[in-house]
This record gives sequence, structure tokens and C-alpha cells, in this order.
Amino acid sequence: MNLQQRDELHLWHPYTQHQTAAKPLGIVKGKDALLWGEDGKEYIDAIASWWVNPYGHSNERLAQAAYKQLTQLEHVLFGGFTHKPAVELAEKLISILPKNQQKVFFSDNGSTAVEIAIKMALQYFFNKGEKRFTVIAFEGAFHGDTFGAMAASGISFFTEAFQEHLLKVVRIPLPQKGSKASAEALRKAIAEHQPAAFIFEALVQGASGMQIYSPEDLDELLSIAQTNGVITIADEVMTGFGRTGRTFACDYLNHKPDIMCLSKALTGGTIPLAVTTATQRIFDGFYSNDVNKALFHGHTFTANPTGCAIALEAIRILESDEMQQNLKRIAKRHQAFVARISQYTSVANARTLGVILAFDLKTTQNTDYYGSFRDRLYNFFISKGVILRPVGNIIYILPPYIITDEQLDRVYEVLEEAIQLFSNQ
Repeated sequence: MNLQQRDELHLWHPYTQHQTAAKPLGIVKGKDALLWGEDGKEYIDAIASWWVNPYGHSNERLAQAAYKQLTQLEHVLFGGFTHKPAVELAEKLISILPKNQQKVFFSDNGSTAVEIAIKMALQYFFNKGEKRFTVIAFEGAFHGDTFGAMAASGISFFTEAFQEHLLKVVRIPLPQKGSKASAEALRKAIAEHQPAAFIFEALVQGASGMQIYSPEDLDELLSIAQTNGVITIADEVMTGFGRTGRTFACDYLNHKPDIMCLSKALTGGTIPLAVTTATQRIFDGFYSNDVNKALFHGHTFTANPTGCAIALEAIRILESDEMQQNLKRIAKRHQAFVARISQYTSVANARTLGVILAFDLKTTQNTDYYGSFRDRLYNFFISKGVILRPVGNIIYILPPYIITDEQLDRVYEVLEEAIQLFSNQ
């Protein structure tokens, strides 16, 4: 039996209706921006495997960092103990994050990082004796699949089975150029609900189709929230580590968040690791002679030394001249491609920020998130040897930073083929 057949016997895949979905591709090898199927077919990984592989598959520097750490100290519990990789990674993160970030809490994935951030915000006020239980979030948000993160998310079919069990969340519209509706909705929500936190995907809503909004609009919302004592949480799980053209999306802002959530690119796609960072003020809200005011949250693999060592090397790669030039190269080529495809009448809202590029393909077909039109697009891209995951009728690319110009040209070529083939449907 091949991998597909063996997979079908026992495996349950994420976001998959197994009765109707196509069989998963068996992948046996990856190198740089390429993946190879068990049949030998080559694929360009144009979304960096769900946004986690910015430095390419089978990166030798990350592999060497893992090997070196594995042969010295692979893991030790983080309750009552510490170790050099965690200390050095925390120091490095604090040096590159917005200056107000001072404390680092480790976990294992983006959803969990958000979960911790929400718990920090709620308990911060609980510790002060204030009853604040509401969270404000954007419409169309996606913050993860654990319960707190799921509650803050606004994509209904992901969460509708659990609606009666979720935190209270008030949603405001994503900022639109020239409109004050988002700011007005935030002021109204604060006045009516006295919320604990305002959580947002910084500048780009990823899972809802790479919806981009301006730093100026987000700055205004942060100013409103912080002036009213609301804790601000930046979900940079997708945008962190160069995706928007700067190390963090929050680097575009004048007002900095109180809490930040990071994962995905943190270890270059090699091992699960996440961090939730916070200001000294947030940490001080838990610092007490009363043990019950501690943040009682943890994971068996908290601050795993191997993951921390890999993350340190990943940040060194990001900061290298070569990688910084790659970020600029991709961004410049994206801008040129957006200008080109904007000429098509079937293309709407072509947009780009950093290495992120997206556009809406006009169609009369069903544009459900996992609808038939999306499936046809997905299968077309796979048939052309390009891995993309459209969101309904929204097509986006978010390539590894090491993708070559030739590979990027091939992705662009396939995208234009799709525009021409599906534009009249």
C-alpha cells in the first residue's frame, strides 16, 4: 500500500471532511521551497506549509542547531528549572520585540499562545478584584482552535458547534480606509461592556483571506483601548518574523500592544514552539505573596530546550543580510505582479504586504470557505505542481523567503493561468 492507503486506515486530518475530501498527498522529501510526493512529482510550497517554513525545508542550519542541542540537553521540565536555550531565546526576543515587551511565557503553538494571552488578560483584572469577562475582537478573525482562541475567532462554521460554551466576545468591524466605523464600534463596546481585552491579528487577517488594513487605523484602535484601560493583545502568529516586511507587524505602529503572541515561523517549521510576551505591568499583576494570584498555566514541553535552540538559530537566519535582501526581493516582485493582475476584470482587491500577496477572483460560483469552487482551484494548483490553499474565491501566496525568482515566476504563471481559466465561471 502507498502512503495514501495506509493513511486512510487510521489518520484523522485537520479541517477535513473525510467522506468528501480528496485523498491527502504523500510527501516524502522537502528541500528549500520544494516538496516531493511519493510518486516523484515536484511541488513548489508557495504557502510555506501553513506559514511555518520561511527558511525552507530541511534547512541545514536549523538541523545542526537541533542536533547540537539534542546531544547536550533534549528536554528538562520548566517548572522549578531553567536552561540556557530558554534564557538566551528570551533575551533575544526581548531585544527585537517592541520595547515595552519584557516577559516571555513559553508554550507550543499559536492557538495556545493566544489562549494564554486571554487568560493573562482576564486574570489580570481578577487579581485586582475587577469583574471584566468580555473580550473585543474583529469580525472575521481567526485566533486558533482551543476554547479561548476559538471564542475570539469570528469564522462561524469553525465554532458554531460550541457557541453555548464560549467566552463572551463583542465583535467590531475590521477597519476600512476612510471609515470610522471600527473606532466607533470599539468605543461603544468599551462603554457598554467594560472589556478585559481587545485582541487583533496585526495588520493582516490570515485565515479569512489575507485581509490587510492600515497601521494608522490600528494605531487609533490601540489608543482608544489603552486610554480606557483595556489590555491589547497582538496575535502575530502568522505575521511575526518578517512576513509583513518588518520583523513584526507591530513595528509599523506607534502604540504597542500589552501582550503579543508568536509561533509558526519561530522555529522555521522544525518543531512546535510558541511564546506569549507581556509588559512588566501585566507581569506585576500576578506578582504577589498570594500564591493564588500566579498564572497557573503550563505544558509538559514548556520551553523545550531543543525548540529554543532552533528558534535562536532561526532568528539569526532571519537577521542575515541574505534573508533581509530576500524579503525585499519578494516584496518588490509581489508589487509588480499585483500591478499586472489588477488589469484583469475578474480580479478584485489585489493586495500585498511584505511577502504576503492575495487577490479575490470574481465568480458566480459558490464561494464558501471550503466550497466546490475553492476545491477546483486547489486541485488545479496541485495539478500544476504548486501548493496553494485558496480561501473560498480568495487566492493567496506566502512563500518561503528562500524561494528563487524562477520558482516565484512559475507560481505567478500558474496564478495567471487560474485567473484566465476560472474567470468566466
